[in-house]
Formats: sequence, C-alpha cells, structure tokens
Amino acid sequence: MLQRLTDEIKQAMRDKAKLRLQTLRSIMNDFKNSGIEKKGAKGLTQEVASPAEFLDESEMVKIIQGAAKRRREAAEQFVLGDRPELAAKEEEELTILQEFLPEAMGEDELKGLVAEAIAEVGASSMADMGKVMAIVKDKVDGRAEGGVISAIVRGMLG
Repeated sequence: MLQRLTDEIKQAMRDKAKLRLQTLRSIMNDFKNSGIEKKGAKGLTQEVASPAEFLDESEMVKIIQGAAKRRREAAEQFVLGDRPELAAKEEEELTILQEFLPEAMGEDELKGLVAEAIAEVGASSMADMGKVMAIVKDKVDGRAEGGVISAIVRGMLG
C-alpha cells in the first residue's frame, strides 16, 4: 500500500491535482507519524528510510479509515453550518481516501458474522456486546466501521 500511495502522489504531482496531492500527502504524513510512534515504542534508535516501514497493511487501513471518518464528520458539520463549499471539499477528499480502503462489507454478510459471533459466545443480552464486538471486529478486519457493527449487534441482542 505504501508503494501505491507513493506512486499516486507522484501521479498527482504530474497531473497538478492539488486537492488529491494534499489528501495523499496527509495520509503519508499520518503513516509516518504512526511509524515513528511505533518505532519509539519498540525502543529502536537507528535511522530508517521511512518510519512507515514499521506499519503493516492492517494498521495502514486503520489510519486511512480514521482519516475517512474525520472527513465524513467534518462534511456533516459543514452541511449543518451552511458551508456547502467546504462540505464538498471534504466529500471529495473522502472519495480519494476510499480508493485506498478495502471494499466495504455488505450488511447481510455483516449480520451473518454477528449471528455467528453471538452463537460462538452464547450471548443473550447487551452485557455480552463487548465479547461479540471483539470477535466480529477481528473477522471483519477493517471492512466495516465500528458504529455499523455496533448498531447491528445492538439490534440482534436488544
């Protein structure tokens, strides 16, 4: 994913696509910052070409999902604040970020996973929601947002 992002940044520079370039550089910066944090947590002191090398694919997906969520929330706030031009910019950035995310899991498939997790845990009430959520999140591996999973679990347990 890191190589693809680097290639996309180069292409955006060639195309003079400012918003795309800004969005992609923002993600690369998020990768580097997370890599630096992870490197520091491991107690490593040697220099590396890219701190993002310390991240695996799933961590990169989580970083992009976080950025996408921030863009989505910002767009909603701009719409509420009657700033459609800023909302449009955030939505455009969100579209760019979604190119790098795995395909979202369908609701039916997600409900199936939740039902399996409920059976596996033997969940019968909302008190077991955390156990069910943990199992489903591991199986989903970033292809669905926590809020969507939570709503489905609540609906099936509640």
